Amino acid sequence: MNHPQGKIAALLTLTGALTMAGAHAGTFPDFGYGPPKSVYSGPLFRLSQDYPTVAPGPSSMPAFFKHLPTTFSNDFETWRSYMNEVKAYCLEGNTGIGWDVQKNKVRQWYHMPWQHYGPNGREGIRGLTKEAPIKPLQLASTQKGSGQTYAVGIYNDIGGYTIGQVWKDPQNPDPSYTSQPKGFPNGTVVCKALFADIDVTTVPFLANPLLWNAYTTKTFTSTERAVTQVALIQMDIAVRDTRVSDTGWLFGTFQYNGAVTGKANWNNLVPVGIMWGNDPKETGNAFTNPTPTETKINPALKQTAINANTKELPPTHLGWNGRLNGPVDNPQASCLSCHMTAEYQQLALMNPTFQANPPPVGGEEWMKWFQNIPAGQPFTPGTRSTDYSLQLSGSLANFYDWKCNHSGVYADGQNACAKIQPLNLMKASNAPEQEVHKVQRSPELEDLQ
Repeated sequence: MNHPQGKIAALLTLTGALTMAGAHAGTFPDFGYGPPKSVYSGPLFRLSQDYPTVAPGPSSMPAFFKHLPTTFSNDFETWRSYMNEVKAYCLEGNTGIGWDVQKNKVRQWYHMPWQHYGPNGREGIRGLTKEAPIKPLQLASTQKGSGQTYAVGIYNDIGGYTIGQVWKDPQNPDPSYTSQPKGFPNGTVVCKALFADIDVTTVPFLANPLLWNAYTTKTFTSTERAVTQVALIQMDIAVRDTRVSDTGWLFGTFQYNGAVTGKANWNNLVPVGIMWGNDPKETGNAFTNPTPTETKINPALKQTAINANTKELPPTHLGWNGRLNGPVDNPQASCLSCHMTAEYQQLALMNPTFQANPPPVGGEEWMKWFQNIPAGQPFTPGTRSTDYSLQLSGSLANFYDWKCNHSGVYADGQNACAKIQPLNLMKASNAPEQEVHKVQRSPELEDLQ
């Protein structure tokens, strides 16, 4: 279902498709921001949303599962072959088709619905959503200007089944499918390709860039969009594995290095590292490195393994005190620390620095973001976990913001959500009273009737 008419097309479609009278699965909009035909006439993004209705069987288990290291070491070389296999699993059948995953002839991949909505919503050329700003000097000492990050994530059929269960009723999504005792099943794989809207000539490792056209905002804070080129800079992977005792998840990151092949190529993605826990007992700050001239590896970390091959991995900042994060990620966080806050309602902030008065670095309050939380357990008591999926928690927030705050008003003055009894999905009855961090709606959509 393509909607190239413009920025409000997706919401206009939903006004008809998701009426309170009823809806069927497969009605989710492809994107929220379509480029005008006057500036772009190429193919448009299609949401892969034919989610499996039957749980995939043992034959769907990724082959690399057999090669998980028997000992979890912080020596990255013990993980290199595993990481290479996961990377190959993500890329196989996708690179030659521009990540139009519905054309993949090797395996099935699926997107998260409801990422079209809001000012950061999915654009219509590649299906990219706006993720984060890029600060000066974040990528290299020669990078003086700022930029922004765009990304698209895909889930294998095992994860796609769970997405389909959550969104089986498009008007009443059910996050209990990702909360204990349920959750994303063993073998779920998530791959996310990240692109930078940045002057690539100022970032040495972006030589020979792999470029995509995308309909992006002109700056991170802008809502005005144009067709631009963005450069592949990073790929993140997440693997649900019940053999990982503390969290149940493995997170890994790859960084682009154009010197590897000397041409624009997905094979220029080199491993940064892998992590399976947040090292909650390590409270130091000596290895935090937000403006890198070198990659500072913290040998005290036991649940993160970083690639020490400096000929392969360009200087990068990693996460807080050397925990794993990629070049466009927050240097005061880690892959797991952000994703473990994923819940609905999303009461938790993704990082302690996002508070008006951040706690002392390494202190007891700070370390709440660097604990190890089992898969399916929410960060905030009384909420429901979305099992380390920030895309899922964001999609639920987007849907209920649209449904409850910008639509569904009846003649008696009540909106759609006021008529839902009980409001289990809107607010858990035992959740603590605190500010809910709502998705902001684009000012460009305020004239929508």
